[in-house]
Parts: sequence; C-alpha cells; structure tokens
Amino acid sequence: MTADKRVQVSVLGLGAMGSALAEALVQAGHDTTVWNRTPAKAEALAARGATAAATAGDAVRAAPLVIACLLDHASVHEVLDPLTGDLAGRTLVNVTTTSPAQSRELAEWAAAAGIAYLDGGIMAVPQMIGKPGSSILYSGSAEVFEEYRQVLDLWGASTYFGDDAGLASLYDLALLAGMYVMFAGFMHGAAMVAPAGVTARQFAGLAAPWLSAMTGTLDGYAQVIDGGDYTVEGQQSLEFSSLDDILAASSAQGISTEVVDMVQTLIRRQIDAGHGKEAFPRIIESIR
Repeated sequence: MTADKRVQVSVLGLGAMGSALAEALVQAGHDTTVWNRTPAKAEALAARGATAAATAGDAVRAAPLVIACLLDHASVHEVLDPLTGDLAGRTLVNVTTTSPAQSRELAEWAAAAGIAYLDGGIMAVPQMIGKPGSSILYSGSAEVFEEYRQVLDLWGASTYFGDDAGLASLYDLALLAGMYVMFAGFMHGAAMVAPAGVTARQFAGLAAPWLSAMTGTLDGYAQVIDGGDYTVEGQQSLEFSSLDDILAASSAQGISTEVVDMVQTLIRRQIDAGHGKEAFPRIIESIR
C-alpha cells in the first residue's frame, strides 16, 4: 500500500473510542463509512465527511476493511454473526476489548468464514488517538497488519506480536492490570491525606512526578525476575519492604487498608517462606 493511497474503510461502533478512530480516518482523507446502533453519532461524523450507513450490513458491504469497536465479545458476535456472508473475503480488525481466549475464538470464527482477521488492543483513551503517547497492540494476520499499516498508524504507534490472535489482548490486559493497581494505590494515598485537609488534586501534584520517577526501576526489577536470582546485591529486601507502618498510619487515619493489605500479603508470604533477606521483586513468586 502506498503512503498516499485512500482506503475504503468502515467503522462499526461509535462510542467515544470508535468515534475517535473514525474521526482520524476521515481527517486523513480515507473513504470512511460509519455505523452505530443509535444513528445520532453516525450523523455527527457524516457532517464531517464520513458516510453514515443505515445498517451494519450496509457498512460492511461498503468497504474491504471493517473495524469493529463494540462493547464486548458478545456484541461482536451479535453484530457480525448475521453478516458472515458479507464479511467473507474482507478484512476485519477487531479493537473491541476481549480476553485472549475470546480473541482466539474470534480468529477461528473469522478463519472459518473466510475473513482475514487482526485483533487489536488500544493503549490510549479516546482523546489520545492520533497523538503522541497513543499505542495500539496487534496480533493475528501478519498480512493484514502489513497491508493496512498506513491506516493503523493513524491511531497511534502500532506494535505487532505475531500470529497468535490472543497475544495483543494478553498484553493489553496485563498493562491495564498494572495501571489499575497503580491508580488504586494513588487513591489510597489520597484517602490517607484527606483527613489532614489535603485535596486529591494537591496530592496528585506530588504523586505524579514520584510515580513517574519510580517507573524507572521497572527495568531493574525485570532483570532480577528474568534472572531468577533474588539474592543479587543492590535490591531492597523483603524485610525492609514491610508495609506495617503504612498500614498503621492508614488505620489511624480511619481509612480502609485493603489496597495495601494486598501487597503486604504478597510480601509476608515470601518472608514466612524464609525469603525475607531476598529482593522485593520476589513477590512475583507469590503471584505465580
């Protein structure tokens, strides 16, 4: 595909993310057809240059490349199962959030129907699409990834993980797991300082640079984990990592300790097994 080639593409599902994906396609000059269960969102994009389809079938038939950005795995089947005949011979890129098993099931379903399939995990919020920091993870058909790379790169940095359609989802959900636990930790901290009259926004001003700086330790932790030797020098020990003081201070502030209890449990399990002198990354053995 040449860099300046216009592509006929249809987008199914115009929630906040689907609308952002479609908007980026329209702005890039691609022939974009859009469909949504409620037509108002499609009409809004039509006013900016897209073509609004009356039905999902009309949208599928309008383009060789179909993007599905729907609610969940069940909704993908609900919308697309009746359209397998129309989809046959076309390409489906599914960026609906699904589990690895669900992504693999969709790939098998697509293969049986003669549909070229690529699965995607979006590592961005809608406002980030097409801007620095947006990235999308893909797995499934290498041919699809290469053929439509020009289109995919409009949304963010594209990374391909191979022909196992479930890998993009696995990476997606693993990264989200880290994000949500980090957010929960921030909210625990905000709850701790609130009784002292500190607003969450004030706390965020301190937390953001601190957490950003601490992400620099991830590579070091990863090297220890991959090496499998938790006795290496230069690492904080599990005994030194005990969260007793944080738990006591949280209780004194009258807040729940559930978030910190979870981490303390992982630490304590390794200490009780005789590994207290070993490095903090060893808590991964409590998770495995």
